[in-house]
Amino acid sequence: MQELPSPSIVHEPRRSTHPWILTLDANGVPHRWVSWQHAVFYHSKDLVAWVAGSHEFEIRGGINRVTGEQSCIRTNSIIAIKGRSHAHKLQTAVPPLNNRELFHRDRSICGYCGGEFSYQKLTRDHIVPVSQGGRDLWMNVVTCCRPCNQRKSGRTPEQARMQLLYTPYVPNKAEYLILSNRNILADQMDFLAQHVNANSRWKAA
Repeated sequence: MQELPSPSIVHEPRRSTHPWILTLDANGVPHRWVSWQHAVFYHSKDLVAWVAGSHEFEIRGGINRVTGEQSCIRTNSIIAIKGRSHAHKLQTAVPPLNNRELFHRDRSICGYCGGEFSYQKLTRDHIVPVSQGGRDLWMNVVTCCRPCNQRKSGRTPEQARMQLLYTPYVPNKAEYLILSNRNILADQMDFLAQHVNANSRWKAA
């Protein structure tokens, strides 16, 4: 996660790495993670519709030469931004596929032997191999340990006589936001969990 200067924080111990702020649209639909600097920009431009979450942060800036007072902006762990709704994107947008989010989706469990492995011992397996026309899509990939990947080689599970233990799925936007942030605050997690699809392996765990 990106290293940021440590601002003054209200109701929260000081930490060397400041948490990301969860932004929503004005209707409360999760949109994206932003840095505290972006949150300050939204507040300064009067673009924050409302705030939520139990964590409040106080960011102090420069000293006013005339009044001698230091500027101060408060923001929360969850902020709603004015503008159009992103509700349609929550269900229809396909998150970008990469190994870290794939392994998180599958809980670091090999789709063939069922073992749980560290990141370094995992690979991305194409259920229908690329050499046989398979595509690099969420629905055609599972987490796979290196021994199982070598055993399966360029074959389908049926051709390799290997049983696929779970069904791949496309994470929705809310689940992808969970998967893509290693340091989610409890109030942010609770909020996002309400928007995760019922078929999510993350929700079932």
